[in-house]
Amino acid sequence: MGNTFRTCLSLFKIKAAEGLQYRLAALSGATVSVFWALIEVVVMSVFFKYGTGAGDVVNGMSLRQAVSYIWIAQFLVGLSVTGIDGELMAKIVSGDIGVELCRPLDFYWHWFAKTAAGKASAVGLRGSLTVLAGAALTLAGFADIGMGAPPSFAHAVLFLASLFNAFFFSAAYCMFMTSIRLGVPWGDGPLNLIGVVGMVLSGAYFPLQLWPDAMQAFLRVQPFAGFTDAPARLYAGSVDINGGLVSIAYQIAWIIIFIIAGRIITERKLRNVIIQGG
Repeated sequence: MGNTFRTCLSLFKIKAAEGLQYRLAALSGATVSVFWALIEVVVMSVFFKYGTGAGDVVNGMSLRQAVSYIWIAQFLVGLSVTGIDGELMAKIVSGDIGVELCRPLDFYWHWFAKTAAGKASAVGLRGSLTVLAGAALTLAGFADIGMGAPPSFAHAVLFLASLFNAFFFSAAYCMFMTSIRLGVPWGDGPLNLIGVVGMVLSGAYFPLQLWPDAMQAFLRVQPFAGFTDAPARLYAGSVDINGGLVSIAYQIAWIIIFIIAGRIITERKLRNVIIQGG
């Protein structure tokens, strides 16, 4: 187990460094994120000003908090994408999974490390540039559309903890999706549909706190909130400390559930896997 851990850590570092080399792609992605964030800020401002029953605060979230939420959502967009890692998908389709099975490593944790590295590189440069752009707008005097700071030190600490959990939750969920795809011949349509649903329910497109009251209990408990909503609410300060701790507990619970489910499905699929291609 120790050798597997050290090897997977090395694989994580190598693939993450490899992903960080694509600086132009990260810059273009960050540009898209910044413009998308600005568009969402304008739409949110209209929503708060002219929406039915809207005012300074809607469902416990102010416009300033909603703006910070949007910037954090764009920072985390790489985590909320629930598709299977492209390299691993190519191995499944081409039959190269046979080579992976020959490696003296735990198959699940080997691919988990690669998936996590892909997530880290996706968020690393693109997310950092997006956050810097949002903070620069605030420092330049455009606080209404720029990214604010956490309301308290406690919120900042819990945000970092939730961000750490969001990273591992994203990798665990994507590995769960990968395990389902192993040995399945019907293509990627259903998985892509699940991915879109996950993006919507994560809060990446619209803060979950502003959804109808009747859905709030479900939205807080469902797993996809762990991608974006939990850390974004903590950073924006639209949830109190106790509520933030509950969100973190949900994240940890879902991480454990998806890791266990992913391992079980992977082991069962590998017993009967049929390798095609070559």
